[in-house]
Amino acid sequence: MPELPEVETIKRIIEPQVRGLVIKKAAVRRPEVVAYPSADEFCGQLRGRTVAGVERRGKFLMIRLSGDDRMILHLRMTGCLLLAPAGCPEEKHTHVVFYFDNGTELRFSDTRRFGRWWLLKNGEMDHYSGISRLGMEPLDQELTAEYLSACLGKRKKAIKECLLDQGVVAGIGNIYSDEILFAAGIFPARPAKSLNKNEWERLAFAISERISYFIEKNRTTPEDYWETKGRDYRNTPFLQVYGQAGKACPKCGETLCRIVVGGRSSVYCPVCQKEGFDR
Repeated sequence: MPELPEVETIKRIIEPQVRGLVIKKAAVRRPEVVAYPSADEFCGQLRGRTVAGVERRGKFLMIRLSGDDRMILHLRMTGCLLLAPAGCPEEKHTHVVFYFDNGTELRFSDTRRFGRWWLLKNGEMDHYSGISRLGMEPLDQELTAEYLSACLGKRKKAIKECLLDQGVVAGIGNIYSDEILFAAGIFPARPAKSLNKNEWERLAFAISERISYFIEKNRTTPEDYWETKGRDYRNTPFLQVYGQAGKACPKCGETLCRIVVGGRSSVYCPVCQKEGFDR
């Protein structure tokens, strides 16, 4: 599932390519992927609109339009955006296509069809996408140990589950929560309320540092993005623990272990991330 670094990569690739283009028409092949308004209204309201820019918020992409309307997209598990020349064969499971005035097409494909689009008019309150309920961005300077402790310090839930709460920190999923907790030296099943000041400080630093690191490692060119059809994220060789259960810890050499926390798989080092408290 694309998390913040992957969505940021998509934004950086797509935004310069579509900014200033006019949508001649839009086609929705699977109406259920347009959550609001109806698929017919969605297509009708987009005709003749100019793309003013593309932004990211958490795991969401926002496509700003002329007139200050905005499209919002959540890729969910398998969604993908690709700008293609007209006439180029479409990827399987292409559900939405925007036809631009320069002959290119922005295509949204999604194997599992969990991704969703919303179209909101200028000034319209967003009661639909959930983007208004997102918490702080991982790279926000105000994401401090004090902020995390205030939001999470009384929770009995495991810290791994808390990092997945988009209402506290936006954009972190299962992959990067493992990487962040490993970097911070915190056992993923620790109750959040058991963390001390030093651990909150390490966690706040790790969130910013790890997300920045993987955004940089995901950096790619439009040519490479097109060649891999937007699906070959570059972070995989740099993951230290996620998906690495049974392998040696890159820090101490101990065998990495897998547990389930809140229904999600988690990989950790039993030496670098001890189950006990950090006094």
